[in-house]
Amino acid sequence: MNDLALETRDGLPDALRVLLEAYPRQGWTQDPGFDGLIRFWLDRHLMFRRLMAEMRTGAESLLDRKIDANAFAGQISRYGGMFVNGLHEHHTIEDTYYFPKLQAKDDQVAKGFDILDADHHALDGHLSNFVDSANGVLKRLDDRDLLQSNAGVFKLRLNEMEQLLNRHLIDEEELVVPVILKYGSSGLGG
Repeated sequence: MNDLALETRDGLPDALRVLLEAYPRQGWTQDPGFDGLIRFWLDRHLMFRRLMAEMRTGAESLLDRKIDANAFAGQISRYGGMFVNGLHEHHTIEDTYYFPKLQAKDDQVAKGFDILDADHHALDGHLSNFVDSANGVLKRLDDRDLLQSNAGVFKLRLNEMEQLLNRHLIDEEELVVPVILKYGSSGLGG
């Protein structure tokens, strides 16, 4: 695996963080270029993080036998569906619309958008495993011992998904937001 793969990297290479140095995260909201598009983008990321947290809380409650199996099934169906469908939609829009436009704005960080696109493809495989493990829990609600075992597998997949998605979202935010702050959101719909 290469050192830029989502599963192995600790962040974007320094060469792709040059705009982040000029536009550090702690100053984003005070920047005059911090507009509706950036707010919307960051809100979508926050929504994915919140959905993951809700599913983690539900899985922990199930494993601790603090929630009824049917109540958990309702939660995981709702939050899991919102998460998977929303993430697929978000990535499709980024890959087909936003990333090509942002990539063309600055040659210094253009390669970063290729990394983010590769992340989206890698996340697809992890999402598939996540869905399979969620479905494994939902298929056997009637057998509490099997349910507990399947819930343990689901919790592992959830933790893995949360870790990988967080790495991707941080890297994406630290690449995309500085580009928009430097060049503006004109032509991006913001």
